[in-house]
Amino acid sequence: MIRILFFLLVVFGLGLGFAWLADRPGDMVISFDGYQYQVSLMVAAVAIAAVVATVMIVWWLTKIVWNSPYLVARYFRVRRRDRGYQALSTGMIAAGAGDAVLARNMNKQAAKLINSDQEPLIHLLEAQASILEGDHEAARKKFEAMLDDPEMRLLGLRGLYLEAERLGERDVSRHYAARAAELAPQLGWAAEATLDDKAERGDWDGALRLVDAQRSSKQVDKDAAARRRAVLLTAKAMALAETDRNAARAAAIEANRLQPYFAPAAIAAAKAYFAQNDVRKGARILEAAWKAEPHPEIADLYIHARPGDAVGDRLQRAKKLQSLRQNNAESALAVARAALDAGDFKLARAEAASAVRLHPQERAYLLLADIEEAESGDQGRIRQWLAKAVRAPRDPAWVADGYVSDRWAATSPVTGRLDAFEWKVPVERLGQLIEQDDERARTPALPVQALEPVEPVSPVPTPATAGATPTAGPREAPDTLDETGRLGPVQPSQTPAAPAMQAAADTTAMPVPPDAADNLPRAVGFEPARPPDDPGVDSAEANDNTPRKFRLF
Repeated sequence: MIRILFFLLVVFGLGLGFAWLADRPGDMVISFDGYQYQVSLMVAAVAIAAVVATVMIVWWLTKIVWNSPYLVARYFRVRRRDRGYQALSTGMIAAGAGDAVLARNMNKQAAKLINSDQEPLIHLLEAQASILEGDHEAARKKFEAMLDDPEMRLLGLRGLYLEAERLGERDVSRHYAARAAELAPQLGWAAEATLDDKAERGDWDGALRLVDAQRSSKQVDKDAAARRRAVLLTAKAMALAETDRNAARAAAIEANRLQPYFAPAAIAAAKAYFAQNDVRKGARILEAAWKAEPHPEIADLYIHARPGDAVGDRLQRAKKLQSLRQNNAESALAVARAALDAGDFKLARAEAASAVRLHPQERAYLLLADIEEAESGDQGRIRQWLAKAVRAPRDPAWVADGYVSDRWAATSPVTGRLDAFEWKVPVERLGQLIEQDDERARTPALPVQALEPVEPVSPVPTPATAGATPTAGPREAPDTLDETGRLGPVQPSQTPAAPAMQAAADTTAMPVPPDAADNLPRAVGFEPARPPDDPGVDSAEANDNTPRKFRLF
């Protein structure tokens, strides 16, 4: 556009000049070799313009003829290069799509048309084609050759890193990532792999510097950088807790400042304050973390903040925690444990039963078994609580990449990934092993077609039993869970079959044929005797005739 405007301005200026000369008459006289030439100014100006234009055209034609060999060669060279780049582009697309044959053909065609020293992408296409063909050894050699070229070095390191990751060589892959991070700290993949390596080796200061560099280069946002720093500082505080308490205290406090509701950081900071007999600040940190997310380790550390406290004082601290987060299973379990230690079995049983209602889990039933053992020592009821614990959902634990641990760690022991541990229920159990608990809500079962009734085998009548109707045999009253969590027998009013059972108790059992042994319970209402400490089954389960879903065990 600017050139067009400039051309129009030049033409406009020439027109004004010629118009100015035409308005001013005059002659121009030229004497040459005895001759005298006289023309007007207008004719002279036109003649001069024509001479100049002729000279320019002649010069342009002469230049074209002189440079024609170079122009022809350049035309064919550009055409060849365009074809090569078209083949290279097609090959890269084929490699991305997984077409190994087309990628290899385009690589050969591009290598013929373009000099590989001038276009590094040809080496990348060749390596990608080798990977698609399954020749990983050739691909690794090509990536290693790229390390000698400064322009291709990062690409070669990236390729070698991915190949080492594919083979499961974690140390080798992190070596290449560290080299790439030294050359270009802004590379995200290199920084992430190097960060995991430093954290796994315990180089907390180096990992922290790398996180700061990531934040400065805006590879990660502010919140993610704060989370990573908190994790690394917490791990550093745990590692230096026994060797350098001052450094551990500073790291734990900074970690808690960055993530106040991160349970491991709060626990590390509280331990640092408790070590200096500053119980008030440590308790304040634990209370803030407990309000956000109750955790059993927080409760245990808070209740035992003072080693010399009496059991009653510990119970009061547990109740204070419960007041901060009410209607919570962890709060109820904390009070129940403290009450068990204090000998208040009634409160311990009530809180444990409340925890079962809020969130059934193994710890709650095991705690009920401990309470039963400490209070009554009834082995039957203890075994019943233990059986419920076996069938209950698992307790939450620290889980990372399928690995379950009772302690938090900064990196995963499986993959070495930073901040991989999560507090959640492990997913190892597919379902309830035996049957659902009474306290848990049952899902409606699908209707099952009723089986044909089996005709019972009638006993041989005797004079003592003539005219008597067979009734159910004597049965022990099942235990139930009352509102305080105590197991107790069912009252006689709750067993409508008591008269029939008493009538059956007065009858005399007679021998039956061997083939009718399997039908004894249905035939005569007979039930084998249980050991004295066997609690039996729950009344709800004994009277529940609804069909159940299929169970593996």
